[in-house]
Amino acid sequence: MIQGPPPKAQAAAPLFIGSEIYRGSSYGPGHPLRVPRVPTVIDLARALGWLPPHTYRASPCAKPVALTLWHDPAYIAALQRAETLGHATEDMRRRYHLGTLSNPVFPEVYRRPATGAGGTMLAAELLAGTPGVIHVPGGGTHHGLPGRANGFCYLNDVVLGIRVLQGAGLSRIAYVDLDAHHCDGVELAFAGDPGVRMISVHEEGRWPFTGALEDAADGSAFNMPVPKGYNDSEARAVLHGLILPRVAEFRPEALVLQCGADSLLEDPLSRLALSNRAYLEALEALIPLAPRVMVLGGGGYNPWSVGRLWTAIWGRLAGHDLPDRLPKAAQAVLGGLSWGGGGRPAPEPVMLTTLLDAPREGHVRPEVRDRLARLAQR
Repeated sequence: MIQGPPPKAQAAAPLFIGSEIYRGSSYGPGHPLRVPRVPTVIDLARALGWLPPHTYRASPCAKPVALTLWHDPAYIAALQRAETLGHATEDMRRRYHLGTLSNPVFPEVYRRPATGAGGTMLAAELLAGTPGVIHVPGGGTHHGLPGRANGFCYLNDVVLGIRVLQGAGLSRIAYVDLDAHHCDGVELAFAGDPGVRMISVHEEGRWPFTGALEDAADGSAFNMPVPKGYNDSEARAVLHGLILPRVAEFRPEALVLQCGADSLLEDPLSRLALSNRAYLEALEALIPLAPRVMVLGGGGYNPWSVGRLWTAIWGRLAGHDLPDRLPKAAQAVLGGLSWGGGGRPAPEPVMLTTLLDAPREGHVRPEVRDRLARLAQR
């Protein structure tokens, strides 16, 4: 029998945690993360009047000792050393995967991920003390491993944030991951932990090639690989057939929701076909299920679709109506974005004037129904 969520204590007002370190920071001209993301969200939210000073907190840069809550001290030292040198040594490449095509050394290679981790850890500390909802768009780096960089992720702020919640005495934490890529680092950290329930929806056959339907992480995870072309109707079926019942029955004291934007149709690194409405539908259904909710960013490599989604998420969290047409100041933010090279096409004009996508409904394919049925039997 599925029980309802635990009663909520008096909640704090929604909070946005961001940083100016992301402004102008890039992984390099040939990397998918050359595009602006967090600054776009901050600028769009301010252009809409949605980010008054009392709702915004600057993310601290996590200190090395705090990062050892999950990461190896020697790796943290190497990451700092790479930033100081401005390049990776051969030993750093071999041992820590620093200075590779996926995980290049750039000027803020330690400070930027440490700031993302600091924001998520700060959110966890605040939520442990006072229930509420906090948006950390710079968080969600779910691939980071204890002793090396992995999949564009130098640190794993998700694991660090959950461990902070656990350290504060919370014993039931739900983690829902909507990114197109499986959360291999998070699953590694909490496999077999009865106090953490992980649910990941990700594209099948996509890097890191983990998160098979049969993978239960020693009873702690439900993995839902989905086919190319995954649409809003299928996302709704997964939401109601897997995510909501499995979160509700767990009765979490805290929910961590990773909203990597690479499941959107326009993203260049996946072949899924969601609209941003599918994310908002999941967000609104999940928030009532836990007294503490942390909403993170994650993947997403189209600057327009990422900025629109994460800004819309903040708008919903902060209780704002989403406009049918953006004001001129917000349109100017989107109009000023670019791919930063690479020869990709310009966005459709509607992406410069609106926040919400048109719905992308479709058939719920038999393989999606079959996988949901198999997970329901667990």
